[in-house]
Amino acid sequence: MIHLRLSAGLAAALLLSPLPAAAKDIVVHMKNQGADGAMVFEPSFVKAAPGDTIHFKPTDASHNAETMANMLPAGATPVKGAMNKEMVLTVAKPGLYGIKCMPHYSMGMVALVQVGKVSAADLAAAKAVKLPPFAAKRMTAALAKVK
Repeated sequence: MIHLRLSAGLAAALLLSPLPAAAKDIVVHMKNQGADGAMVFEPSFVKAAPGDTIHFKPTDASHNAETMANMLPAGATPVKGAMNKEMVLTVAKPGLYGIKCMPHYSMGMVALVQVGKVSAADLAAAKAVKLPPFAAKRMTAALAKVK
């Protein structure tokens, strides 16, 4: 049997130490109609931390969620969800993750996930990505929320 004695100061320090933040599960709904009009992700902007998991759930039929190859942090793994199925994105790399619903991309069905701090250069690069007009309008609104 081993007996371990801690000083009062060490015991207090251990008890008062902050615990590491637990990864969060975030839900985004894929909808035919939402607060921002037709064919939307709700919410369309998500702020996450590395390790968080975002669940893109089809509230209505005929949607998918997939990462946009031209708006993805360097080294991040692209993800493509199946039609009418939940797509799960666990974010590991800080940066901006552009998300689209392929069937409704030209109708503006896009979302943005910000993971951690984003550099001015990364934000500028995301703003320079060419998107269909309705998608560009919604993505511009989402990019304005990046802080």
